Amino acid sequence: MARRRFFAPPEAFALTSGFVTLGSKETRHLKHVLRMQPGDELFVFDGKGNEYRCQLVAFGVNSATADIIEQVKIQSRSNLELTLAVGLLKGDKFDLVVQKATELGVNRLIPVTTDRADVKIRNDDEAERKLSRWRRIAQEAMKQCGRADEVAIENPIEFHRLIKDRTIAEPRLLFAERDGTSFAQACNLAESASHITAIVGSEGGWSDDEIRHARQEAWTIVTLEGRTLRAETAAIVVATLLQHRFGDLK
Repeated sequence: MARRRFFAPPEAFALTSGFVTLGSKETRHLKHVLRMQPGDELFVFDGKGNEYRCQLVAFGVNSATADIIEQVKIQSRSNLELTLAVGLLKGDKFDLVVQKATELGVNRLIPVTTDRADVKIRNDDEAERKLSRWRRIAQEAMKQCGRADEVAIENPIEFHRLIKDRTIAEPRLLFAERDGTSFAQACNLAESASHITAIVGSEGGWSDDEIRHARQEAWTIVTLEGRTLRAETAAIVVATLLQHRFGDLK
């Protein structure tokens, strides 16, 4: 039987006393959906790379308590620290990117507003609602794929601000449908990089102005020859290719 995995933040673990307290959302799921009972086995991870085998003890009003039996070995993390920036997408397409990026081991995900994107963030409240949704999706994906470290999903940022940000990791790759070097050549330039930042465009593609400014800011423009991919497909493909070349998908 597959592991029944739940999330609890680090402060919910009382490691010296040997128990963990699950919040209301996780409690509802294990009690009303999975119909779990005291004595049942469950696995709880903290989003920081730790996971524990536990035994359900009791339900509170909006919580559940479980005894910690042992820390368990989790899947190893990729040796590639990958930041994936993706142009905002319509409908549930960005939700798909969040889910698959989590499964593929992306460490940091940055939503980007672009010249041609139809999706715009109107205000801070809308940005916060979207962030909350994306983080819930990432957490559910973590449960499914066995991952115990959270992907950091950041506030949406305007493209021209992002490309000028000198704090983000090098090498910095912008994937475009035209005017770029090949993936193989880009990999040779990156050599044995352990940190990579990659940007994938929105549904309307990159404008000439965006490509020009990225090049001026020393981003490497990369084109996957012979393929015209939907934006959501491109994001998944780019993460997979980079994890294969520099990470753990061998």
